[in-house]
Amino acid sequence: MSVAQETPVATLKAQPNRPPRRNGRWAGYTHLLVARMLELKREPEVVFWVFVFPLLLAAGLGIAFRNKPGDAASVAIVEGAGAQDAQALLQRSPQAASFKIQMQSADGARKGFRLGKYDIVIEPDGQGAFQYRYDPARPESVLAKAQVDDALQTAAGRKDPVATTAVVSSEPGSRYIDFLIPGLLGMNLMNSGMWGIGFALVDMRQRKLLKRFVGTPMRRGDFLLALLSSRLVLMIIEIGLLLTLGVLAFHMKVLGSIFAIVLLGTLGAMCFGGVGLLTASRAQKIESVSGLMNLVMMPMWIFSGVFFSYERFPAIIQPLIKALPLTALNDALRASILEGTPLLNQWPRLLILALWGGISFMLALKWFRWT
Repeated sequence: MSVAQETPVATLKAQPNRPPRRNGRWAGYTHLLVARMLELKREPEVVFWVFVFPLLLAAGLGIAFRNKPGDAASVAIVEGAGAQDAQALLQRSPQAASFKIQMQSADGARKGFRLGKYDIVIEPDGQGAFQYRYDPARPESVLAKAQVDDALQTAAGRKDPVATTAVVSSEPGSRYIDFLIPGLLGMNLMNSGMWGIGFALVDMRQRKLLKRFVGTPMRRGDFLLALLSSRLVLMIIEIGLLLTLGVLAFHMKVLGSIFAIVLLGTLGAMCFGGVGLLTASRAQKIESVSGLMNLVMMPMWIFSGVFFSYERFPAIIQPLIKALPLTALNDALRASILEGTPLLNQWPRLLILALWGGISFMLALKWFRWT
């Protein structure tokens, strides 16, 4: 028997024809999002500017404006006839602890006042009368003038015909730190959304990384949406860290629901992410996008009520200020955190954020170019 006859021939079974495996509709978006998160992991500066810097800023300003006795007014009394009488009246007045008094020559007192060393200058005329030199543009100077005049009049024997009492109110919710934390949260969402997306986009374009995506079947919208979504994970951490600092370190009361605050943060992050995409959609260099980013963000830093109320600005520009996305976000965060206002009652602010984010994303999708 031959070898061919002894060895059975193995027969291959026919395999059924299977269609090639295809990725789902959102597979490209998912891979891009995961890749972007891994890139953020390799950038240690992101951890500092997104997480550590806002905490340091909030802690520093919170300590600087913590509850403490009011600062004593710096008072300069011009030497000469009547100077000792003015000093004696201030020292025996009930408000004596509110003044830091120095005797100065006329030139020294005026020079110190001009340089901001003194809040008010008292110039006796030698006949029992006093002249106040103060600056109406400086709030501390106006306050010092009122305090000094009240102290001198009271010490000289004035009696008020109406009895009044004063109650000091510095409860959580009405302090500067309570106003500041939501503003810092909104500002940080704007900064991280615009810089984290716009800067990264231009950096990839400058390093010719975007050109590699042109030959792939990836959708342009998936790429931009993945960049936008990568900020949401960081947003949740940002909100948690700042609110935790406010509650633990400064005893801030959070009256709104955490879900509402996170939803506002999500809408704010998506809004400023869209603005960041639009700003960087055509920029070719880091220097160009840096200038554009500052041009967009600088008005909101000033006008949107981060560190002080925008109500101080003239009434004629109030509608423009309230139309800014950071103003809407800060107002919504303060209303939710400090007052517990439901989201349904804040629909105009939510609409402003949605319009800014949606229109910016659509324009970025239209104008974006890979090279």
